[in-house]
Amino acid sequence: MINFGTDGWRARLDGDFTAENLVRIADAAGAVWAQGAPGAIVYVGYDARSGADRFALLAAEVLAAHGLAPKISDRPSPMPALSWAVANDPRACGGFEVTGSHYPPDYLGVRLRGADGGTLSQDTADTIAAYIDSEATPQRGPVSRSDFVTPYFDRLCSLADAEAISAAGLRVVYDPLYGAGRGLVPQMLGALGVDVVEIHGSDDADTPNIHPDAVEPWIDDCEQAVVAHGAVAGLITDGDAARAGAVDEYGRLVPSHKIIALLIEHLVRHHGLTGRVVINQSTSVIARRVARELGCRVSVKPVGFRHICDEIRKGGVLIGGEESGGIGIPAFGPERDGIAALLLLCEQMGVTGKTLSELSAELDERFGATSYGQRDLRLEAEVIETFRTLLPGLNPRTVAGKTPVLVSHMDGLRLEFDDESWLLLRPSGTEPVVRVCAEATTVEARDELLEEGCELARGELGI
Repeated sequence: MINFGTDGWRARLDGDFTAENLVRIADAAGAVWAQGAPGAIVYVGYDARSGADRFALLAAEVLAAHGLAPKISDRPSPMPALSWAVANDPRACGGFEVTGSHYPPDYLGVRLRGADGGTLSQDTADTIAAYIDSEATPQRGPVSRSDFVTPYFDRLCSLADAEAISAAGLRVVYDPLYGAGRGLVPQMLGALGVDVVEIHGSDDADTPNIHPDAVEPWIDDCEQAVVAHGAVAGLITDGDAARAGAVDEYGRLVPSHKIIALLIEHLVRHHGLTGRVVINQSTSVIARRVARELGCRVSVKPVGFRHICDEIRKGGVLIGGEESGGIGIPAFGPERDGIAALLLLCEQMGVTGKTLSELSAELDERFGATSYGQRDLRLEAEVIETFRTLLPGLNPRTVAGKTPVLVSHMDGLRLEFDDESWLLLRPSGTEPVVRVCAEATTVEARDELLEEGCELARGELGI
């Protein structure tokens, strides 16, 4: 079985990720695309994992057998570059990327993009899934190589305030986590006058031990390198450079919700942009507070970037962000773009003359400091299913001594309290866990909410 969804499919290299299964997916996608746009271009990319280029070539040949015109990247390609290429070529009907994304190094997968460069709609994903045959087709066709990575980076540089960035004399550490951004991001930032120290930029003995997700503990090396090199910041992207992470000059993680909040203000004040701020239910209240001050309407959606992408398609969106580091800025591209987010952080430091720690501290002073946390509660399948069944009717009167003032069942159960602290319980759609997220004004209050949230998920509170 291949469980193909809006964000594609991935599996272990020593398990279900095989050439046969890759061909089955490419064959299905090719059939659907060819029906809607015969002879159209499909951009094909791949990340920096071993074998990804070979699998991408195979997928391109299968797509070509449907009469499509695949253009396969001539180098490892960040996912945002693929999305940008598709969105800016009216002859393109979609994009096909072979990537393990933020999954461990022993995984590989497939992510597809629609004609607008964005995440597939649910209907399109369902259609492709229905076309997946039980047998791999032997049909192949001709393909051509293309450099769509350079135009993407040239476009980003043209949108940045190069003078402000260069004048700031920034030194940063960049950690691609052995991913698709390696070599490319330092080249872009270097062209803008940034002194870049890159780590994990080429395969070495530690490669299999680094999980390419821009969160702790995988960014520990970056945190240490920032201090060792006297850098003003550490900049991180995940395996396909769709997600971003950052570390301040003291080697401390800057949470993704602060990155979103900082970029909201920067886009409005420096770039003169406006529009809606789209976040999901598990994103910090800080983004909402910043948006309110700047007169930006906030739209809250279920967890999953496809919901944010749906809003971007409607237009009028300034920025869309999620707590996992996925940030999309329509003025810069159609989808999540970790590279654009990091470029804007460098620009913000250059324009303001402030470090990330100073910018972060100002947020706390102006909008109130909060503490955010998440626990992934691994439970037996039957317990999770029981909890999922009970969720629509679950309305606790109090949690951790607090009375909810807002209750939402849009995506799991979200309880908000009068001080804007909140608790979210949500069964994962991909793993046997219930994700319990909470935010409060203190660590102690946050942990109380998390603990009672876990008890609710286990059914231990008797509610």
